[in-house]
Amino acid sequence: MKKTDINYELALKWILWLIALHSIGFGISLIVLPISVIEVFGFHLQEKFFAVQGGVFHIVVSLAYIMAALDLAHSKKLIILSCTAKFMATIFLLSYFFFGKQIFMVIFSGFADFLMGLAILVLYLLYKQMNLKPIADEK
Repeated sequence: MKKTDINYELALKWILWLIALHSIGFGISLIVLPISVIEVFGFHLQEKFFAVQGGVFHIVVSLAYIMAALDLAHSKKLIILSCTAKFMATIFLLSYFFFGKQIFMVIFSGFADFLMGLAILVLYLLYKQMNLKPIADEK
């Protein structure tokens, strides 16, 4: 690998860790924030069951990102799961925004999830492509 080449393996690991940290932080926030704070973002809740459930889901999914980052060479299925989670979230959030309530945080989150899923997908494809190339003799 040349010094000017991008290390896609390292970039993918960083992205997966950052997305995992985002999911953990978001999950904990959904679990611990009071309803009054959640309402600031445009959501009106009577009780927190579904917010807490969503928080737990985010923490569980973050484990897939972490496990993939720890062992990229054997993580094809976890990468597929990670991309699927992000793209399904995108479809859900954008559908909710356009066919349900027009809450800014919903559309913002939809685009953010799309970009996270796209980053994982592109970096994974580049990482796999980099590992398929024969190593050239350096002289």
